[in-house]
Amino acid sequence: MALTNPWLCVLYVSLAGALGGLVNAFRSDNGFVLPTRIKGVWCPGALWNVLLGSICALTSWALYGSGAGIDAVGSQREQISLKFGALAGALIVGVAGARWLTSEVDKTLMRQTVLEVAKKHLPEEVCDDLEECDSPRKMLKTVIAA
Repeated sequence: MALTNPWLCVLYVSLAGALGGLVNAFRSDNGFVLPTRIKGVWCPGALWNVLLGSICALTSWALYGSGAGIDAVGSQREQISLKFGALAGALIVGVAGARWLTSEVDKTLMRQTVLEVAKKHLPEEVCDDLEECDSPRKMLKTVIAA
């Protein structure tokens, strides 16, 4: 699609990345929750996934994609185009960037879970419940509740 305003391209790429962050939030156990803290561990929630997905996609497009050749300030001498491939790439980079954030939070949640388990002698029923947990957040909540 031919565009004359580079900021419109920035908007479209950012929206595609934000959608990628939203996809990651839906796929993870974060769901569509607001940012919270659990035992001192910051859980970003959907809003931060969307924001980070947008930033990652925009940065990738501006550094390596067709956005690298755009003058942000100054006169425009040629017509700007934004291909669907660039938007698809922005979506994927948005998912990947938000996934990185989710992985870092999950790692921190697992560390905190180990610290909490080390403080307690857990009954066998709680250990069985831990085996059924499918996310680090649920594991930490199970250990805290025990």
